[in-house]
Amino acid sequence: MNRSIEAAQLESFESDFQRDPAKRVAQLAVTSNGVNKSATDPFVQREDRHQFSVQLETGKITNQKGSGRCWMFAALNTMRVEVMRRLNLEHFELSQNYTLFYDKLEKSNYFLETILDTLDEPTNGRLIAHLLQAPLNDGGQWDMLCNLVEKYGVVPKDAMPETACSSSTWEVTSYMTRKLREFACVLREGHAAGKTAEQLRNQKEVMLCNIYNMLCIAFGNPPKTFTLEVRDKDKKFIRDEGLTGRTFFEKYVGWDMGDYVSLINATTADKPFHRTFTVKMLGNIVEGRPVKYLNLPIEDLKAAAIRQMQDNQPVWFGCDVGKCSIREGGIMDLEALRADQLFGTEFGMNKAQRLDYGDSMMTHAMVFQGVNLDESGKPTRWRVENSWGKEAGVDGYYVMSDDWFNEYTYQVVVHKKYLTEEQRAELEQAPIELEPWDPMGSLA
Repeated sequence: MNRSIEAAQLESFESDFQRDPAKRVAQLAVTSNGVNKSATDPFVQREDRHQFSVQLETGKITNQKGSGRCWMFAALNTMRVEVMRRLNLEHFELSQNYTLFYDKLEKSNYFLETILDTLDEPTNGRLIAHLLQAPLNDGGQWDMLCNLVEKYGVVPKDAMPETACSSSTWEVTSYMTRKLREFACVLREGHAAGKTAEQLRNQKEVMLCNIYNMLCIAFGNPPKTFTLEVRDKDKKFIRDEGLTGRTFFEKYVGWDMGDYVSLINATTADKPFHRTFTVKMLGNIVEGRPVKYLNLPIEDLKAAAIRQMQDNQPVWFGCDVGKCSIREGGIMDLEALRADQLFGTEFGMNKAQRLDYGDSMMTHAMVFQGVNLDESGKPTRWRVENSWGKEAGVDGYYVMSDDWFNEYTYQVVVHKKYLTEEQRAELEQAPIELEPWDPMGSLA
């Protein structure tokens, strides 16, 4: 067999294609309509109904628009439920622009500190290349949100509304990324030229001021204090003056963020179940809460999520939303897109293989707002609150089949009281450190 493609091979391939009428029919469909539209199976909606035996109602659908803040929207959407209950509100929304501002600022500092910690690493080595790849993307992890909330609190959306740049972040993020890479260059070259650690840190202070200015120009200045003004379900007007982000969170959310823990389902050989993990150099606040996961079988993630929803509390989760998912009708089902039948080939890797070979990882965070349990108490489908506006799915909601959960859900966050006694004990283990480029270090 020759290493290069020969003319005879091309003739053989073409003959094989022409002999099969089904390939010609598939060609006509795909060239006219595209792959996913041609591969969509409309009959899955018979099983994936938007009806659930456990269903929460938690306010209007939100819209992250042209930003990658799904992890932030999902987390704030779980918190707003508590605000709505305490204030007897029909709807409420927390400011995603406020947490975005401080996340960008803290990530910039985290990046520059990481550069200072790795000054002797080769510029063309894997570690520095990884750090420079995306020092300031929009994505994040649950523990990063905990860091932001514990340091800065949260504010109502009208205290720091959206701007053009918060709703479409790519422009300002690209300019800030350029500056951070330039700053990394300045620090590393300064080190090579013999500058002291104190001199480099003084430079970093000036750099952070530059970043702060860019953030204020793009997102507005975050409020130091604000007044809460709302009208509740009974038409009672409520005013609370002189609040800060932290006092608002303490008074109207009141969670101990340390009580909420991340459970993952990573089935690769290097990640045994019932062990905890962290990821090197992954975070947003220096000396903040590190990312920490407890790896469990998928059924354990489901059980904890169900217990929390049965207690009328939504569940933050992370998944690979782009696989076997259709926007129209809001379906996440292994049978939703039959690309295998369309192309006449199987997509045969299992969950562990997809992680190992870069075919899947967590790409998006959303909120579980319900689940359908059969007569034996087993889940058959899950209700998903997305943050892509009401036009996506059915009024902003998706339905996820239980089989899809098995294959493409990677993380759920629950209060630790919904874990078993054994699982709570497992959480106390010192975490195994994963490399910065490990797939479980991906950001939603």
